[in-house]
Formats: sequence, C-alpha cells, structure tokens
Amino acid sequence: MGVPLFEVAERVRVRAELIAAARHDADIAGAALVGSAARGTEDRWSDIDLVLQLAENADELAVVARWTQSLDEKFGVADTLDVTSREGVRYRVFLLDSSLQVDLSFWPHELFRATEDGFQLVFGQANEPTRAAEPGSEQVIGMAWLYAVHARSAIARGRTWQAVLMLDDLRDQIIALECLRHGLNPWHGREVDRLPEPVLATLRDGRAASVSSAELERSRQALLQHYLSTVAHHDAERAAALRRALDPAQRGAGGTTNC
Repeated sequence: MGVPLFEVAERVRVRAELIAAARHDADIAGAALVGSAARGTEDRWSDIDLVLQLAENADELAVVARWTQSLDEKFGVADTLDVTSREGVRYRVFLLDSSLQVDLSFWPHELFRATEDGFQLVFGQANEPTRAAEPGSEQVIGMAWLYAVHARSAIARGRTWQAVLMLDDLRDQIIALECLRHGLNPWHGREVDRLPEPVLATLRDGRAASVSSAELERSRQALLQHYLSTVAHHDAERAAALRRALDPAQRGAGGTTNC
C-alpha cells in the first residue's frame, strides 16, 4: 500500500501554525476546524480543513493572496485550486510540496457558521448553524440515463474511449443513487465503501474487464439493469418509463441510436 509523502507530525505542525496565524491576523475574526479532525475520524491520510471568518471590512482577495504567499514561503506550495460556493465562500485548496492537502475556506463575516456535522469552533463567534440542502435523486437519475444513452451510441460507433468515459460517468451516478437510497453521503464517494456488499458486488460485476466492444457492451447492459433497479427504489413509475425507453427487451426490437 502506498504511503503519503507527508508525515502526521507535519500535518499537526502545519495546522497549529495556521491557527496561530489566524489568531494574529486582524483580517480574520474567527476560525473553525471541519472535516475528519472535527468529527474525530482523522487518519493517516487525512488533510487539513480550516474555515476562516473574514473580518467585516476585510478585502477578501487581498487576504487570500497574502495567505497563499505565506503558505508558499513557510511550507512550499506545489499548486492551488479555487472553488467558490453559491453563497460566495471561496475554498482554496493547497497541495503542498510534501503532498499534504490544505483546504482553507474564506467566509464572509455574516456567513461564518456550521453547515454540516463536524464543526469545531477554534475562536471567534459563529452565526446560527444551517444545514446544506440534502442532495436529491431527481438530477442524478436524469444525468444517469443521459450517460447511458451516450454510452450506447459510443459503443455502436466504435468510439471506444468515449464509451469508457460514459460508462464511468453512468457508474458514478448509480453509486450516488445507491448512497442516497441507503442514507449515505454520496459526495465524492465518501461513503460508497459502506454500501451493502451485494450492491458493491453488482458494481464490481458491472465494470468492463477490457475495452473490447463486446466487453463494453456487457458492462453497459449490466450497469443499465443496475441503474433501472436502483431508480425503482426511488421512483417506481419513473423507472418503468425509463425501462421502456432504455431496455430493448421491453420494446421487442433493438433500440435506436441517438445522434
């Protein structure tokens, strides 16, 4: 089994230094730990998740730039990735030279609050907690049949690697539906390994063993049946309609190919 380049002691030291820096930064009004450290589930592979509350009059771009420069000077930054939430929260993800991942989120003063389980306030005062909207099955079901249709046409056209991509995307949607069905977190596959063994076995059986047309088609058929049976647990009527459209056996002859 591979071992990350960073050591646990480094993670502890970096996190402590970041918290100390936040306490002494006039542009930071509060801080909290989230993720595995806050939930008490941290392990050898865990990263650092630190939530920072911007002071009321802080210049967000200037603060982010200053913190980025500081991390690079102190720890060495290989790369960064920015994700901005709909509420306007900037998540800057740092990959340090040691391979340690550091997630810093910069929250507008009035938005600083717990939005999920596992929020450990370090200093400052958080606003009233809110809960993020639970992911629903509606969009996932729709995206899955879209991938299923495009996988079918890619195989028919001999576009091997497009078919591989579409089948992988279809499997991702099936996993999300199964996680929702079993009350597990579907985000980035965080709890997929907790799915019941029969579900995991079906997912394993649905993987293509090669990129031959015959094996890709076998995989497509297996994933399609898994998808339709999973949809039936969420919406039986919708599953029946999808089966009529996607399963040639329900229509007698083979299906048409999308353009």
